[in-house]
Amino acid sequence: MKLNIIEVFRSVQGETSWSGLPTTFIRLAACNLRCTWCDTPYSFGRGTPESLDSLIEQVELNGCPYVCVTGGEPLLQKEVYPLMSELVQKGYHVSIETGGSLPIDQIDPKVKIILDIKCPGSGMSEKNLWSNLSQLKPIDEVKFVILDRQDYEYAKEICQKYQLTSNVLFSPVFDELESQTLVEWILEDQLNVRLNLQIHKFIWHPEKKGV
Repeated sequence: MKLNIIEVFRSVQGETSWSGLPTTFIRLAACNLRCTWCDTPYSFGRGTPESLDSLIEQVELNGCPYVCVTGGEPLLQKEVYPLMSELVQKGYHVSIETGGSLPIDQIDPKVKIILDIKCPGSGMSEKNLWSNLSQLKPIDEVKFVILDRQDYEYAKEICQKYQLTSNVLFSPVFDELESQTLVEWILEDQLNVRLNLQIHKFIWHPEKKGV
């Protein structure tokens, strides 16, 4: 079994509640969405085929207890499921970042799902697969990438409609929405959400790959 891979690298997790933790990232090729603010368009390509054994070996060599499977859209490749299952069986803390348009019900229950809900500013909000929300586990997180006030109100409405009361991430689009502004909105409305900043873009140049 092989997966089409864009890159495998070691860094610190830049987002989610695992932010700052040493992590091996496995970035899969291809994406079925085209968000206006996408910061990884280089992942849209075909990538390089790599075996599951090779990927697991690279994870072991990196020596990080955390593994993040990302993309692109990793759920486009069915071989991602046995990869994640084998990693958790080996004792790794595994998360997957998915765009929220494909079903998540076959993901190993020990894997932490970071589920994007696309806001209108992304241009992809009609692609949200709402049935995914009923599949979420207590360890999973829901992320809203917020471009402007319209996106913020949309995210707030979705949280209320689907009773998302914990593990919710509000992430300002980098260099588009000031984080201070988003914080002010969150505090004004007394929302129980986590501000989610992409700390890797503050550590390294925002366009640097492999970090």
